[in-house]
Amino acid sequence: MKEVKLYDTTLRDGAQTEGISYSVSDKVRIAEKLDHLGIHFIEGGWPGSNPKDMSFFKAARRMKLKNATVVAFGSTRRANTAVAKDVNVRGLLEAGTKIVTIFGKSWDLHVKDVFKVPLEENLKMIGDTVAYLKSKGKTVFYDAEHFFDGYKSNPEYAVKTLFAATDAGAECVILCDTNGGTITSEFIEIVKEVGAKLNCSLGVHCHNDCDMAVANSVAAVEAGCVHVQGTFNGYGERCGNADLVSVIGNLKLKLGIDCITDNKLKELTETSRYIAEISNVKQRENQPFVGNTAFAHKAGVHINAIMKNPITYEHADPHLVGNRRRFLVSELMGKSSILLKAEALELDLTKEAPKTKKILKLLQKLEHEGYHFEAAEGSFELLLKRAFKKYKRFFELEGFKVVTEHRGGKLVSEATIKVKVNKVEEHTAAEGDGPVNALDNALRKALLEFYPTLAEMHLSDFKVRVLEEKVGTAAKVRVLIQSQDAKDSWWTIGVSENIIEASWNALVDSVEYKLLKDRKS
Repeated sequence: MKEVKLYDTTLRDGAQTEGISYSVSDKVRIAEKLDHLGIHFIEGGWPGSNPKDMSFFKAARRMKLKNATVVAFGSTRRANTAVAKDVNVRGLLEAGTKIVTIFGKSWDLHVKDVFKVPLEENLKMIGDTVAYLKSKGKTVFYDAEHFFDGYKSNPEYAVKTLFAATDAGAECVILCDTNGGTITSEFIEIVKEVGAKLNCSLGVHCHNDCDMAVANSVAAVEAGCVHVQGTFNGYGERCGNADLVSVIGNLKLKLGIDCITDNKLKELTETSRYIAEISNVKQRENQPFVGNTAFAHKAGVHINAIMKNPITYEHADPHLVGNRRRFLVSELMGKSSILLKAEALELDLTKEAPKTKKILKLLQKLEHEGYHFEAAEGSFELLLKRAFKKYKRFFELEGFKVVTEHRGGKLVSEATIKVKVNKVEEHTAAEGDGPVNALDNALRKALLEFYPTLAEMHLSDFKVRVLEEKVGTAAKVRVLIQSQDAKDSWWTIGVSENIIEASWNALVDSVEYKLLKDRKS
């Protein structure tokens, strides 16, 4: 079976995503998670570009990785500069990694218009840098930046840049579609042509500007590449990089390539969500393989078929990647869908049981009032378990008050809350950016002593919809809250004519769902 190595560049390319900024601690935690999953190479950053990356490499020396090798990234020497005196090259050595990845220009346009040096000087820059790093005992990977655009422009010169690297001792040459603009059919053709000319390991690095990064990466493996670079969740500058989540899923489940073990594949969803959490980025709901809706089915023909044979509407078993099948809940659902939900929650329910009819009527009544359980499965699970009396509420509300005032040139909200836990009364207050944030802070502050795991969760999304526009400010509103921790995310719902009450109901469900989930694990 073909062996393919996975090279993760989340800590460098992924960190270039708008809105993402990793601390050294964040980078260490992500690296440890990637190592646990079985990723082969973790690109830690560019040590010559900023102090933070160099601090990570120092921290990495103390990490006890079992599967992965940390790699330092940098450029070839500068034009007309002795390689031993080049600041960036010295930074690569100071990083102290066994493997170094350097990038160089393969597109003659860049050599002429950006570097403004003769084409021959660029070849020397590549060869000198690789040879120097090899002389220092380093294994060198060479990233051929803009290779596909360069090959289409001047194929002879683009290939010369690869030979400059391999002749100097590069162990693997990575073909980079840096602008992400190459169509898959053309991409495959180029990989095959280049692979036939080289006598070294070939890799691929794709950007997603035409939404083809994953397809091109998988196609590259079929065309002979044995090294695939990408980022988790597809993070990266502009439109991002090839999503390693989907690359892994496709290599394992579609091509049968054991890039990670079957057991580790079951941790793919959890790893994706963990990295999204640290990145402070809301995970894409419809992300292939690992998204919340990747294996979600709405009532009707699909659910009926899935019940008989899952492969009718699923390309793979969700459990293989650590995800789960979901049947969406709405007033259109019948008893069969309720039974499926109950079965998934290990609740004893039959089609003709009076409780089944009672739950269906309750669901339809609540949906008529404005609830939308299709979008709030956390609240629906609580609804079922309350109907079965499967858990006792974790706390009782005695009362709360929310005040918003203009203070110091800005609006500040403060919530005061009184709750009772196991007959112990807690009375706390907290401020927030708005009334809901203040309520959330006050509630968790009151409960944290009793339920420490609440420190792990936070609100990640908040949606409000007016249900009866003609009624104006007296209309009912529907509030949806998404919460998440390092392992999971969930939606809860509240409906009321009062937006604070609707928010409170959704907030309480969110906290109770988290506590119920923790009790089960």
